[in-house]
Amino acid sequence: MKVREVMTTKIVTAGPGARIRRVAQLMSEVDTGIIPIIDGDAIGVVTDRDIVIRAVAEGISCDQPVSSIMTSGIEGCLEEDDLLEAAARMSELQMRRLVVFDAAGTVSGILSLGDIAVRQEEMAGVALEEISDDTQRRD
Repeated sequence: MKVREVMTTKIVTAGPGARIRRVAQLMSEVDTGIIPIIDGDAIGVVTDRDIVIRAVAEGISCDQPVSSIMTSGIEGCLEEDDLLEAAARMSELQMRRLVVFDAAGTVSGILSLGDIAVRQEEMAGVALEEISDDTQRRD
């Protein structure tokens, strides 16, 4: 299974000059915990945790640019990467989310632990249906 089959594709991005408050509002509006920061190319990410730990807890004004609290550099994967390999990478990096890039290097989605868990649950449900279907039982 490929990352593109599971990833979240409805994402929003922000520029490095966007205010922390606006990025938090975007997160609330689209129900996400991560926003890629784009300035021509992807230059970083900001998470809901970044806002709390790096801004609120430190007393930084939410009117400051998001670049002041973002994580520079992006750990990501490609749409065509194997899902299990991407999950292993997330585990290795101890990350809950990876930014997903298309073949041209453009941000195309986010892969989260939740995306993987939902897919695994769907697969288990299908398997259970097939196992429970009396017409296909072999035991």
